[in-house]
Amino acid sequence: MSLALESPLSTLDSDLMRIVFVGPPGAGKGTQAQRLKDHLGVPHLSTGEMLREAQRANTPLGREAAQFFEAGKLVPDDVVLGIVVERLADDDCIRGCLFDGFPRTVSQAKALDSLLAEHHMPLDLVVAIQIPDGEVHQRLASRGRIDDAAETVRERLTQYRHSTEPLLDYYRRQSVLRSVDGTGTPDEVFGRIRSIVEAAR
Repeated sequence: MSLALESPLSTLDSDLMRIVFVGPPGAGKGTQAQRLKDHLGVPHLSTGEMLREAQRANTPLGREAAQFFEAGKLVPDDVVLGIVVERLADDDCIRGCLFDGFPRTVSQAKALDSLLAEHHMPLDLVVAIQIPDGEVHQRLASRGRIDDAAETVRERLTQYRHSTEPLLDYYRRQSVLRSVDGTGTPDEVFGRIRSIVEAAR
C-alpha cells in the first residue's frame, strides 16, 4: 500500500520510544496503554480517537473518514495511516507514543513500517497481551454492554484471529514482539509490561 502524501515526520527526533499494543478484545490494551502512557510520559494514540479528532478538526482526511463512517463502511488503510501520520507530527509525540488499535492488519503494519523506516524511526517494541478465549467472554460479558453479547464477542474474536493475530508472526520475525500474560489483576499485568518496556529501553 502506498501513501500519496508528504509526511511531516521528517522534522521529528529519531530517538523515540514507539510501542504497539496487540491483543484480542477485552485483553486490556487500552487500560494498560493508559497506565504506560503515564509511566513513560508519552501519548496514547487510539485509532478511534484519532479518527474522531480529525473529524472534529474538520481536516481533509477527517472529512474523508467521515464519508466512510456515514456510509457504514470501514475507513480505508491509506486514510487511517494518513491520520496517524498527522498525529505523529504533533509536539506531544516528540518523545514517542503508544499505538492502540493500529495497526490492525499486516498490510497496515507494513505501511507503517515503510513510513517510519523512511524517517529512520522504527518501532521499538510490540506488546502482545495474551488471554484465553474464555476470559475474553467473561471480561466483555461483565461490562454488560449490548455490543458485547455472546454472539458479538465470538464475531469479534473471529475477526481478530483472521485480521489481527497474523501481526504476531509478522512482528516476531522482526524480533520486536514480546508476549505478556494478560491474566491477573491490572497491577500484576502492568508490572509485567513495565518490566518488558524497561528492558527494551
